Amino acid sequence: ISSEDNFVITTTNRKEITEDNFSEIVQDGVTLYLLQSVDQTLLSATKERIDFLPHYDTLIKSGMYEYYASEGQNPLPFAFAELIDNSLSATSRNTGIRSIQIKLLFDETQGKPAVAVIDNGSGMTSKQLNNWAVYRLSKFTRQGEFESDHSGYVRPPPVPRSLNSDISYFGVGGKQAVFFIGQSARMISKPVDSHDVHELFLSKEDFEKKEKNKEAIYSGYIRNRKPSDSAHITSDDERFLHNLIKEERDKKSFTAVVVTGVQPAHMQYLKNYFHLWTRQLAHIYHYYIHGPKGNETNSAMKEAGPFNNIDIEILMFEKGKVPKMVNLREIKDDMQTLYINSAADSFEFKSHVEGEGVVEGIIRYHPFLYDKETYPDDPCFPQRLKDDDDDDDCFVVEKGARGKRPIFECFWNGRLIPYTTVEDFDWCAPPKKRGLAPIECYNRISGALFTNDKFQVSTNKLTFMDLELKLKDKNTLFTRIFNGQEQRMKIDREFALWLKDCHEKYDKQIKFTLFKEIIARTDLTSKRMQSPWATYSAIEWDGKTYRSGQLVKTIKTLPIFYGSILKFFLYGDHDGDVYATGGEVQLALEPQALYDEIKTIPISKLDRAISEKAVKKYIEDEMARLPDRLSITWPEGDELLPNEIKLAGTPIGALRIEILNKKGEAMQKLPGTSHGGSKKLLVELKVILHSPAGTKEIISHISQHGGKWPYWFKKMENIHELGNYTLKLQVVLNESNADTYAGRPLPYKIFKFNIVEGKPEKFSVGLLDPPFRVGVPFNIPLDLQDEFGHPTQLATDIKPILEASGLTLQYEEISKGTSCVIKGVTAKGHVNNYLGKNFNLKVILPGLKEDSQILKIRLLPGPPHQLKVKPDSEILKIENGTSFPFQVEVLDEAENITAQPKLIVHCKFVGAPNLPVYAVDCSNAGTNILTGPVVHVQNIKKDQMLKARIEIPSCKDVPPVEKTIKLLPSSQVARLQIFSVEGQKAIQIKHQDEINWIAGDVMHNLIFQMYDEGEREIIITSALAEKIKVNWTPRINKEHLIQGLLPDVKVPTSVKDVRYCLIAFHDEHVSLESSFTVRPLPDEPKHIKCKLKGPNTLQMGEELQSEIDVMVTDQYGNQIQTLTASSINSLGVSGNGLDKSNLKTTWQESTQTMTVKGIKFNPGPPGSKELCFAWREFSDFLRVNLTSGPPVKLHLMDWPELEEPIAVINGRELQKPLIIQLCDQWENPSPEPNVKISILKSSNLKITPSIQQHKTDENGRVNLGVISINAPRGEHTLQLKASYNRNILDCLIIKFNVLPDPEKPVCLNVKYDKNAAFAAGSTFPADFMVSIISEDNSIIKNINPGRIFMKMWEGQSSGNKVPANATTFGCSKVKDGKDEGFFYFRDKIVPERVGTYSIQFAYAVDKTNILSSEQIIIEVVPNDPVQLLPDSLPATPVVSNVRTVASRTLVKDLCLHIKDEYNNHTGNDLVGKIIAVIKSSSEEDAEIPLFQGKVKTIEFPFNRGSAEIVNLVLAENSPGRDSTEYILEFEPDLPALTKPLEPYRLSFMFYNDFKKQQRMATLTRERDELSKSIAVYRNMFDTTEQLITEIKYQAQEAESRESHLKNELKKHHIDIPQTNTLQYVDSLIKQKLSEQEGVKKHPRRSCTLSNYPKDSQDILGKIAHLAQIEDDKAAKVISWHMASDMDCVVTLTTSAARRIFDETQGRQQVLPLDSVYKKTLPDWNRTLPHLRNGRNHFRPIGNPVFARDLLTFPENLEHCQIVFGMLLGDTIIIDNLDAANHYRKEVVKITHCPTLLTREGDRIRSNGKFGGLQNKAPPMDKLRGMVFGAPMPKLFSTLSGQLDLLQQYRTAVIKLHAANEDLHSQLQSLNTPEMKKKKEELAEQEKNLKLIEQKLGMTPSGKCTESLLHPEALDMSDSPTPPKRMRR
Repeated sequence: ISSEDNFVITTTNRKEITEDNFSEIVQDGVTLYLLQSVDQTLLSATKERIDFLPHYDTLIKSGMYEYYASEGQNPLPFAFAELIDNSLSATSRNTGIRSIQIKLLFDETQGKPAVAVIDNGSGMTSKQLNNWAVYRLSKFTRQGEFESDHSGYVRPPPVPRSLNSDISYFGVGGKQAVFFIGQSARMISKPVDSHDVHELFLSKEDFEKKEKNKEAIYSGYIRNRKPSDSAHITSDDERFLHNLIKEERDKKSFTAVVVTGVQPAHMQYLKNYFHLWTRQLAHIYHYYIHGPKGNETNSAMKEAGPFNNIDIEILMFEKGKVPKMVNLREIKDDMQTLYINSAADSFEFKSHVEGEGVVEGIIRYHPFLYDKETYPDDPCFPQRLKDDDDDDDCFVVEKGARGKRPIFECFWNGRLIPYTTVEDFDWCAPPKKRGLAPIECYNRISGALFTNDKFQVSTNKLTFMDLELKLKDKNTLFTRIFNGQEQRMKIDREFALWLKDCHEKYDKQIKFTLFKEIIARTDLTSKRMQSPWATYSAIEWDGKTYRSGQLVKTIKTLPIFYGSILKFFLYGDHDGDVYATGGEVQLALEPQALYDEIKTIPISKLDRAISEKAVKKYIEDEMARLPDRLSITWPEGDELLPNEIKLAGTPIGALRIEILNKKGEAMQKLPGTSHGGSKKLLVELKVILHSPAGTKEIISHISQHGGKWPYWFKKMENIHELGNYTLKLQVVLNESNADTYAGRPLPYKIFKFNIVEGKPEKFSVGLLDPPFRVGVPFNIPLDLQDEFGHPTQLATDIKPILEASGLTLQYEEISKGTSCVIKGVTAKGHVNNYLGKNFNLKVILPGLKEDSQILKIRLLPGPPHQLKVKPDSEILKIENGTSFPFQVEVLDEAENITAQPKLIVHCKFVGAPNLPVYAVDCSNAGTNILTGPVVHVQNIKKDQMLKARIEIPSCKDVPPVEKTIKLLPSSQVARLQIFSVEGQKAIQIKHQDEINWIAGDVMHNLIFQMYDEGEREIIITSALAEKIKVNWTPRINKEHLIQGLLPDVKVPTSVKDVRYCLIAFHDEHVSLESSFTVRPLPDEPKHIKCKLKGPNTLQMGEELQSEIDVMVTDQYGNQIQTLTASSINSLGVSGNGLDKSNLKTTWQESTQTMTVKGIKFNPGPPGSKELCFAWREFSDFLRVNLTSGPPVKLHLMDWPELEEPIAVINGRELQKPLIIQLCDQWENPSPEPNVKISILKSSNLKITPSIQQHKTDENGRVNLGVISINAPRGEHTLQLKASYNRNILDCLIIKFNVLPDPEKPVCLNVKYDKNAAFAAGSTFPADFMVSIISEDNSIIKNINPGRIFMKMWEGQSSGNKVPANATTFGCSKVKDGKDEGFFYFRDKIVPERVGTYSIQFAYAVDKTNILSSEQIIIEVVPNDPVQLLPDSLPATPVVSNVRTVASRTLVKDLCLHIKDEYNNHTGNDLVGKIIAVIKSSSEEDAEIPLFQGKVKTIEFPFNRGSAEIVNLVLAENSPGRDSTEYILEFEPDLPALTKPLEPYRLSFMFYNDFKKQQRMATLTRERDELSKSIAVYRNMFDTTEQLITEIKYQAQEAESRESHLKNELKKHHIDIPQTNTLQYVDSLIKQKLSEQEGVKKHPRRSCTLSNYPKDSQDILGKIAHLAQIEDDKAAKVISWHMASDMDCVVTLTTSAARRIFDETQGRQQVLPLDSVYKKTLPDWNRTLPHLRNGRNHFRPIGNPVFARDLLTFPENLEHCQIVFGMLLGDTIIIDNLDAANHYRKEVVKITHCPTLLTREGDRIRSNGKFGGLQNKAPPMDKLRGMVFGAPMPKLFSTLSGQLDLLQQYRTAVIKLHAANEDLHSQLQSLNTPEMKKKKEELAEQEKNLKLIEQKLGMTPSGKCTESLLHPEALDMSDSPTPPKRMRR
């Protein structure tokens, strides 16, 4: 830098260095810039030196996280363990005692707290001490620059339990431990044979100071001094070190680690928990201290071993206290000691893991003994409550002994790794099913695992890294150690047997016997624990039996209970005797009188030592202390005596009470019980009234103990209610007021007494007994009451006074006693009428407080006393036959008209016989008219005197009244006479005469006459004629009667009917009758009658068993009784089909009838038959029921055309069921039940469902149902056999004509141009047109193109088998939807190799069935010629121009062929020549070698596609540059080729020197071989890469497909889990399928009309089957509306329609669609007529919709739209008739209205007509099944969609899994050692090739060479997925 130049010095942050900041910034090692200015741009990159030593916290805080991640334990003992590990390693080579001391120096007088760990080990050299200080310098890396005076690490030999002391390992733990315990560490060590002591001091303070002073932190000094020299210790804080250092004098070697600055928290822990942490250390080093078998305190003799020499002592020094000292060997309660000594047996095992890893294991069994588990508790972490802490309500069900603790503790090199435990292994875990030993035994095992150092642990040895993982690996084998030997047995079986053995040998459990029942215990709070509990009546425990009812005592309960056993509880579902570790016992506390309490306690708390006698004595002593009786005194008098009677209101005096026990001691409290203290006693007083209504508590008081006076109750003065009383004194408990204690009543005393009424003070009149009558005595009851209103009695003599205005009153007496009554009160006076009069009656009782009462009474007249009769005259005149009225009055004694019930007045007439008695009722008013029947005396001729006596029969004391009557003769009708006039003679018909007359005739000329009492004939007047009646006719001619003529009598027609004739005359005076009987006689014979005696049924061919009676009757059916036996000759019998051969007729004299037998009919149709019977000119008919004969043959019903075979489509069902009928020999159906019918058929005829044997029903029929037939085309027979009564019936043979199924694919038809040439690599020259042919040779349409595919493979395969490597092609799309049913395979690539290929087409009928075509053989021919090439690439020629011909030969023998672009030979038809010429590889080269003969070109002939190049030699001394590469070109000259071919070029090397040529020739050969090898390698790698690219693409596609389908499923609310996807999807598919099947089977509306068989694709079927309707109402009305069309079969063509017409003889209506004029069909998208231009013209009601929109078509949508568009048109469906009329009314205003159908079944035609039966749909059942079916519910299609998605998803998941597996395996194959080796070989070969080419001086191999090596390679840059043919 010149002096003129400016410069600056800056830091790398461009901060300028100045005088001011120089000292601050410039330090050793700082990088500075020298620049022209601060912001100068750097000319080049610079380097800045940095140091990055770790911070000292790395060392001093290194243990903080590890130790504090301590799983809830204090980590301090584990830090000490790190220092003990170092000491154990240091003392491992000691021959004598290995002494390790931990001194806790907490004496403040000796300095600050410190911890020293001192051992007598080998000590450390200064170099080893330096190594110790290096963090993470493990024993394995202490080599190289850290090399100490010891050689590298050597593993110790294996020892039992790996107790090799090799546990100071990683170079980490010691540093972590000392800086965790304190702030600084002083390492003092003296190695063996050294005179010096080495001392190193590290402290946090020192590190901080060095950091502050910028000194090197990780550097320091080791002080080397003589032993016992403490001169360098100057700080008072470390005074204790002087004593420590003094102790060095006699030690040969040692190491002391002194930690100062101990943290206060640690110090407190070490002091306060001395026992705990020393115990933990004893646990960690248990096996180092006690040897491999551990601390067996029970064993008699300790074995002398190498481990008895380890002494680990802990000493704690505190100010003013005796030092605490403990040797870890003396600790007896560390966990391993507890485990070892509580175990009854052990199970040892071993495992080898990954080579040298060894794990020894031991499992110990801790038995259950009597009442407790012996599994030891960890005092640090108690798992269960101690028994002493259980309260008396403890219902804990015994948990497992181990609880939730893991089984195994883990030891590494014999030292515990505290934070790692192993829960269990599969073979020692509790089994899922019941094992050999009870499940609780698995909780009684503890264990330990001992590993060697082949398992990784953390640096501070707190956790294993991977122990459990390795042990639980499936390849890890466990072997059992038995007697020190490894045994290869099944470890799980061995363990289970050992555990069972332990359980049986060592467990001392309780045996529960006498099982009762399983119950739930609701007294437990935990619901989970409430059931099941098994209850037992007895247990056997520790040699004793405890039973229900036994007296026991408890131990360890607060308080102690005495009680009797009720039952035992054991948790679990047990049955019968069982052993268990414990359970519970339910006790009734004793004495029950004292406690009445039930306790449930653990069985373990029963006192097994006490005797039952001692328990009984205790109970008796307790009973004597209970309250026993009451002592009662009356301090103030008024004592109440038992059963005393007291007047109402009398006081009952005060009471003083004492409670006494059995000993007579007074007590106020219950005796003190051992639980809950004593309870106070109270006395309760109750006064209870007993009434009929129930008991009632009047008084209730409770008295407490009052100090001086025990219990006191005051005087009671308020008891005045009458009745029986109880005074009860009851001892009760305080608070609860219970009067019983422990089921026993407390003492009580009862006084019973009565309260009665007091003296009378007032009265009231009781209920009187009306009515009150004059002169009739009545009583007045009086109710007397005391002052409280109680009824009482009259005591003194009191005279009552009675007063009433207008009446005279008097009484007989007044009664005293319980009821007071004034008896015999009579009143006399005048009352207005018989209804009586009201009076006020006053009653006075002198001497009472309230002495008078007034009552109102109504006084009625008295009883009858006399009769008063009017008229008053003595003699009265009346005419015979008339009645007489008397006026009668009844009077009482005061002459008041009186009335009373049943007051009837009689009048008796005396003086002639049969005189009437008059009676009249005067009960109501006391007066009445007495009259009655007429007084009539027979045959009176003159006046007669009679007496009339009038009296009251019911009142004998009323005197009768008598009158005299004068009776005059009567002028009324008295006699009636009837005559029958015959001519001039009149014959009298007397009363009740019988007259015989011809039946049915009429009696004429009947007359009558009437006379009065004086025998004078009476002239019949019109008035008299009115009163004459006859019973044989309702109409009487009045005029005839006046003349004395009676109506004619019609005689009955039947002789059984006798006519009774009555003539009657009735007037008010007399009733006359005269009667006679007319008996009919039979007339002349007119008819015959037939009667069947018995059943009217006969079987065909049999005689009628019943007889037929024939009788002759007159015209009225009366049997003629006058016939004789000869009349039978006139009888004849006839009938249609009647067989008269056995007919017999006989005469029955007794019945006057003719009998016919032997009726039989000739064979014919069964049914009702008429028989005609004729006698003389008369006839009669009779019907009998002719039934079919016994069955002899079978008949097929409802198939009339059985002579012709039944047409059935193969695989389809028959149109109707096969019903077989039994028939008799005359073809009549025979109704025989239970006849077995069996079926015979040929083996190639399959019937589904398969028909088993059937029996006939009650009609003699068998319904085989609708069957489907599977058979080859043609006729087949089905034979039905049966037998009846051991007779074989005639067989029925049913013929079937099996027609092919037009929808069943049977073969594939393939059409293609067989003359087309298949050029290699081109597309197919012609389309393959494939169609699927059905059974009837027609083409099946509507086929999914995705199911049709083509397979192509090379060569020909035998049979129809397709090779696995065949290529599959899908079909191309059909253009414009034409050629339905044809599938095209076009634009497919022809294979690139020439040869014979096979093509086969296949159709996937379903998932399992694939239909294949015949194999088509094609020949692939070469494509157009494009290149000239040899068969194999020749070696690169190396030539020279020397004399030797061999050295000049370019080509010895080379055959060139013309090939197409796919390397196929071609051009066989070409003829021409090949011109060889040499060219230079560089343009400027003028020296070109010449061929022999000094020529530039040579021609070779070319024919049949090839040219032979032979002996192409250079000229001798030919020109050419030495060591130059030239090109030999072979140019084809072929005139026939339109497009010229590229020449074939061959490079060669030219040399002038022969030796050089020879050497180069060798190199060239090597180059060619290398080129070939490289080409092979590259080809292989390229193929692999292409394959991986394609698989990746497939995996991506599969993943996106799976993801897409998963999202689709989510839309259907189906979530797929991440794991177990396939199992979940499979179960879901199964579930959905069953749901779908359920929906499918659910009943729904279906069309029961049989469909026409679709034996051709031109038949669509019947209209009823083409559509479905969801809504029931719409379905009904549309089906009815289309009823006439429902049966119509729709065809596509007229020819098919005509064929059906012919087949059914014109019976079937048909509709061909090719004859429909389609322009008039409605537009299916047209809007309803009320919508105009997209908006409502009016608002319709009733939800109108086009009927066609309610139809759904399962198939043939377009055809169905034509059919229903034509038939339904624009018909509209609407809710009801009102809505329809409203709609039509509005629509016709704007347009034409179509037919309207209502959902209720009405129709309004398009012309407006509605109403009538023809416009009303009938009910659904009347449509006879001609109704549109209902579609599957929407749920079905939803489920179908979900199932489809799930199936697709399942396929996608499988594909994705397969693709990923393929990809994984391919990628893995790339990284195999073989592939890596091949890549290395390729690189090596390419390197060698380059070197050779450099030596040869050739152009390095590039594209030219590659194109030669890979003539078929294609550019793949634009194609992510290679085409399949290339992939192959």
